[in-house]
Parts: sequence; C-alpha cells; structure tokens
Amino acid sequence: MVISNKSEYALLALLELASCYSNGEALQIREIAALQDIPNRYLEQLLATLRRGGLIKSIRGAKGGYVLARDPGKITVLDAFSCMEGSDIVVSNPEPTPNTVEGELIQEVWQEARQAANSVLEKYTLQDLCERRSMRKQKELMYYI
Repeated sequence: MVISNKSEYALLALLELASCYSNGEALQIREIAALQDIPNRYLEQLLATLRRGGLIKSIRGAKGGYVLARDPGKITVLDAFSCMEGSDIVVSNPEPTPNTVEGELIQEVWQEARQAANSVLEKYTLQDLCERRSMRKQKELMYYI
C-alpha cells in the first residue's frame, strides 16, 4: 500500500486543524501551508475536497479560515483517506488474475489485505495522532544530564 502525496498532505492539514479544535481557532490556508510545508495552491484543492467530504468547514471573515467539522476523536484516518482517494483504500493489484483456482486465491488474499488496511486506518482518529505527536515532541524536548 502506498500513500499518495494528496492523502498525506490532507492528513497533515487535518492534524493542524485538529490541534486547534479545542480552542475553536480557525486556520487559514497560508498558516497550514507554512506549518506543514505544503504548496498553497495544492492545499486549496485538498481543503476543498475535505470540505465537500464533510470533514472540515470554512469560516468567512477576518478571523476566518478552516476548522474541523466534528470532534477530532470522531474522524478516523480512514475517513480522511476515503475522502481523498475514494470509498476504499486500495492495495494495488498489478494485473487482473485469470479465472482459475489460483487466480481466485490471489484475489482472496488481496481482499484480505484491503480489509486489514482499512481496519488499521479505521482504528486511529485524528485525536490519537495529535496525542502521539505531542508525546514525541515532549520526548524530543527531554534531555539528560
């Protein structure tokens, strides 16, 4: 399974929005782009897709920007990938297999791989990722004498 730039950038943007969710602060495109080193124009397209997918909302005005549409504990990584890539995470199957017993077995394995990938991505929420990021940043700040 390969994560596309589109999905990775979308997830990075969602993480920034999740970190601001508790204080109700909206982030503007240029802020998210600067924090995660994402090109502005590309980020605009990604945020439009996330908004259409119901994961984020846009707020107009001087203090406007983007916010999560719901609690980060209720948005899974699978939700983000599905919004960007389509309904299911696809584990690439390079060539269609012929209709043989062996071909059917290979298709069953690929289907199991898809289900496993989906179940792992469904297990983690944006809140989980934010907490992990905080823990890692704290570890980086620790030093020993």
